[in-house]
Amino acid sequence: MSKVKLSLFLLLMIVGVILAGCSSSTNEKSGATEPADPKSESTAEVKDTEKPDENADDDKTRYYFTANEGGSISKIDAASNQVISTIEVDGAVHNVQVSPDGTMLGATVVPGMDHGGESMEMNGLALFYSTETDELLQTVEVGNHPAHIVFTEDGKYALVTNNEDNNVSVIDVNGFSVTQTIATGKGPHGFRISADSKFAYVANMGEDTISVLNLESMTEEKKITVGSTPVTTGITADGKTLVTTLNKENALAIVDLATDKVDKVQVGSGPAQVYIDGNNQKAYVANQGTEDAPSNSVIVVDLTSKTAVATIETGKGAHGVVTSPDNKYLYVTNMFENTVSVIDTEQNKVVETIQVGEIPNGISIMK
Repeated sequence: MSKVKLSLFLLLMIVGVILAGCSSSTNEKSGATEPADPKSESTAEVKDTEKPDENADDDKTRYYFTANEGGSISKIDAASNQVISTIEVDGAVHNVQVSPDGTMLGATVVPGMDHGGESMEMNGLALFYSTETDELLQTVEVGNHPAHIVFTEDGKYALVTNNEDNNVSVIDVNGFSVTQTIATGKGPHGFRISADSKFAYVANMGEDTISVLNLESMTEEKKITVGSTPVTTGITADGKTLVTTLNKENALAIVDLATDKVDKVQVGSGPAQVYIDGNNQKAYVANQGTEDAPSNSVIVVDLTSKTAVATIETGKGAHGVVTSPDNKYLYVTNMFENTVSVIDTEQNKVVETIQVGEIPNGISIMK
């Protein structure tokens, strides 16, 4: 055999060994028993380096929803900030919240009935919708004048405050039935549930307290005195710090739950809702004012220094407030303008204003 032929033979042998090794490696990764297609080899290698599970949620469509007291729910695409559908409701929709898994929307409704020109109120309702299709999944009767609805983080229950009954309805989400009723202080309104699903902190507007509800024993464990007319609450992820808006004091109360010590930070006129960002560093307070003298701002409160660090101008009657999952945007309902302000949290300014239904109140976003 000539040197040229011998060299060519050796080269072919080496290439064959390399290709055989790649094919064997590809088959081991894929679990295949047949030879790998050379055209798919590079695709298999790319898929191996990707981490689809890590960022899977980034690709899903997210929506946020507003509860419109005029009788509707606005569904807004979070990517485009466009209202993509309006769910008509018979009654005043006061509050909405998306379930932890993002599949369901809960809403509280005060229905109105008209008999011979006289308006009559009946027991309130909790409505449950599919976040994807807007289909009404279930209607559950709760107490008189329901205010806020919140899901436990484990997804087992949805709680509703009944403002005129001074209690909370506990709804088993699997069976869509009220399984417990827990007594609270006077005029229970807004509330949040701890990350471990063990406690609910209910603002009692008819008195100056927060009811601490134990969701394992389904009882009111204690009350914390905070100040005049608490409207709603927020709780840090570690369960150590509680915040609540004090409507008549134009303040945010910050409570150390280990000692029940209360510090107050002055905010704007007539504060309504408050929302703690995902980093548990800031509380965003929406200042509603009154219809005759509406306020139009959000105050940013630093929870470490317990000081107001920024004021953001919004529309008139700022009420509901929530942040995006990445904390880049803040969404605020403006009750007296029928709009939502989209706020860039780095710039602390409104970057877009969206027209929604009549008298938008609560707001919630898919995580």
